[in-house]
This record gives sequence, C-alpha cells and structure tokens, in this order.
Amino acid sequence: MIHAPKARERFARGAALLAALCAAGAPLAGSAQTPAAPAQEAPAPVQPQGISESVAAVVNDDIVSTYDLAQRMRLLIATSGVQPTEQNLPQFQREALTSLVDERLQFQELRRVEQEQKFSIIATDEEVDEELGQLARNNNMTVEQFRGMLQAQGVEGSLREQLRAQISWMRWIRGRYGSRLRIGEDQIKAVQANIAASANKPSYQISEVFIDANRVGGMDNAINGARQLVTQMQQGAPFPAVARQFSAAPTAAAGGDAGWVAAAELPAELQTVVEQMRPGQLSQPIPVRDGVYIIYLRDRRSGAGATLVRLKQAAIALPGDATPAQVAEAAAKLEKIRAQGPTCENIETLASAEAGVIAGDLGEAEPKDLSPAFRDAVEAAQDGQFTPPLRTQAGLHVVAVCGRRAGGVAAEQVSREQIENRLYGQQLTMISRRYMRDLRSSATIETR
Repeated sequence: MIHAPKARERFARGAALLAALCAAGAPLAGSAQTPAAPAQEAPAPVQPQGISESVAAVVNDDIVSTYDLAQRMRLLIATSGVQPTEQNLPQFQREALTSLVDERLQFQELRRVEQEQKFSIIATDEEVDEELGQLARNNNMTVEQFRGMLQAQGVEGSLREQLRAQISWMRWIRGRYGSRLRIGEDQIKAVQANIAASANKPSYQISEVFIDANRVGGMDNAINGARQLVTQMQQGAPFPAVARQFSAAPTAAAGGDAGWVAAAELPAELQTVVEQMRPGQLSQPIPVRDGVYIIYLRDRRSGAGATLVRLKQAAIALPGDATPAQVAEAAAKLEKIRAQGPTCENIETLASAEAGVIAGDLGEAEPKDLSPAFRDAVEAAQDGQFTPPLRTQAGLHVVAVCGRRAGGVAAEQVSREQIENRLYGQQLTMISRRYMRDLRSSATIETR
C-alpha cells in the first residue's frame, strides 16, 4: 500500500537510487559482475526514459526486458515502504523478476484457456480501473492524485499489469476449482474443537510475512531476504505494505493480517517464538520446512482460566549499585506517600508533590508474567492497597492492584461461516501455489 503523503518522498528516493544504479550498469542478481558503487540520492524523481533496454529473462519465448524489470523494482520500492540500498537491491531485483516471470506464465496459461474454452478470463481495463480506484481510496487520495503520482515515476503501467494478473488469475482459480471445493463438516468441527480446547490458553493477534523458499530460489535466499525485510521494518517500513508485496501467504492481500489465533493453530516453530513475544514486537526470521516467516505480534489475550490484574505504581529510579543511603532516602519518600492513603485515582497527584517520584498505569498482566519481586507482592495485595517499597534493578516501586478480571471473557466467538471461509481460502491458495509450481516446472525460463 502507498501511504500519502510520505509516498511521494519514497517514490523520489527509491526511483533516484534505482535509476542511478541502472545507469551505472548494476548487474542482475546472481551475475558475476562487480557491484556498482554506492549511488547518491537525487533531489528529484528520475524519469525512466534514460534506462537502456535489453533482455532480463525469456519465458516460453516471451521476453521480460530490463526496462520492465526496472519499472517493477520501482513499483516494489514505492508500495512496500522499504528503502532501497545496495544491500537490498538484489532482493528487490529477485522479487521483481520472479513476479514478472509468474505473470508471464499466468497470462500464457489464461490465453491458452481462453482459446480452448472460448470465453474471456483476462481482466478488462475497466476492471483494473476499479481496482486502482480502490487503492486510491485506501490511501485517502483521489484517483487523479493516485494516478498522477504513479505516472510521475512511470510505473502506472507496471501496477496495472500486476493488478490485471492478480484479478485474472484468481478469477480463473475460483472459476475452475471454487465450485468443486467442499469444506466438510468434519473439518469445521475439528477447527471448532481446537478453538474450544484452546479457550483456557493464550491467543495471539498476529500479522505474518511468509517467504516461499521455492519461489525465491532456495532457503538461503529466503532467510537473507527475510533478514533484510526485518531490518527495514525495524527502521519504519510498514508491515502491511511489506506483506502485500513480499509475502506468499494467503494473508498477503490483507497486509499479512492473520487475526486472532491460538498457539495450537500455529506451526510448532512459530508457536515456540510467539509464546515468548510481547505485543508490539517483531520476530526475527523463523525458518520452517518450505520457507521463512516473519511474525508481528499485535496483541495477546489470556485464556479463560487466567486472572488479569490492572496495576499502577509510584516509583523512584535508582541504579543497581545505589548506596544504602540512597535506597533509604527513596524508601522514605515512597513511605510518605503510602502514609497518605493513596488510591488508584489519586496516586499521580500525590506522587507529583514529591521530587523524583513518578507514577503511572502499568496496564494489565497475569501475575505469573510479572517479575518475581512484583508477582509475590501483587498476589498478596488487596485490591487498591499499595505494597511496601519493592527493589528492582530499575529503582524502588510501590504497586497497587486496581482491578482484577477473568481472562478470555472478551474473546470473540468465531462463527461457523468464518471458519468455513478461512478453510475455503486456504485451500484455494494451496491450489493456486501448486498450479504455479507446475507451470514453472514445465516452462522454459532463461534469465540473463
């Protein structure tokens, strides 16, 4: 997704570096040539007319030109939010070339089917225009503004072909296989039983990026590419935009949003990692059998059997090597506040009257997830009662339990229809991936 207004800046920076590298003769990924020297960012967008054109790949006699490749790379840079560097340009190049090759194979197959079946499958210009309009609305832009930004960088044509391929291919997959798919009652009941069995366990709201090792040329490429994406997202690239352009998971179209899942619904490799994560945390690359995952944990909620406590504190920062006199002085200030009978409503006001004391809301947590010093005191405390001063490596704290509630009571019920739709989508995606794998294996593909 392109996010306005920062999208214009990303377009300019990305196009400038890419065009500079192309002009300098940057080799295709895997080439034995020496990499080009670092490119300097230009102050204004570089138009594509200066890029010389040659053959990047041949797909069953269909040519992918280096001009096509450069335009698709520009499009990936603009829509993913990932900043181009000499280190990640090979990844952009590999992803751009892979997507162009796949699109050529898809269009070849769709035209073959059209000739045999005598009906139209490939999306019309009007259908592509409708999809462009939706993208514009998603970015709070008019169609004219959105297209103007694309045209300024010369990548509207590349985006239109990408959209045309996506619309047409999914129409064909749904048309050929959708009516044949049957989600059995046993499948739905198995998912419902799994959800019920997980009711007393934590559930996680996650987003995902899946790098398909078969698609990118092996596990090493998948791991290296995932590492670069993690670095870029840590530097500010939006997770949904990265997922839309780089993920091979069914959730890519939704920006990687996998919704709420129980740990038992995840592959074992992901389950181990997610259970150790906290909301707002981005995982490192997680290798699985056929690729690599990147997980963003958006939220976490406890199971129905857990008790959550809402905590507030007043604290004084102290170094780990503070002297006994410093600790005693801090404890005296906190005891002075305790003597005034603080409540969860007035603790901030009382703390503000003492120099060096800060107060605030610590949010909700399960007692077992707290540090040992906090856990024992919280479990013994009465609601609204502030504990005696507690020493940690960060300082000295008095903590109150401002409320307790049963975990899981706000859990959304997953309807039968939602389960069926999820299983249906997963099966269609698996069919599409197998179809594409067969097309690649039977095709003659030459990259240069």
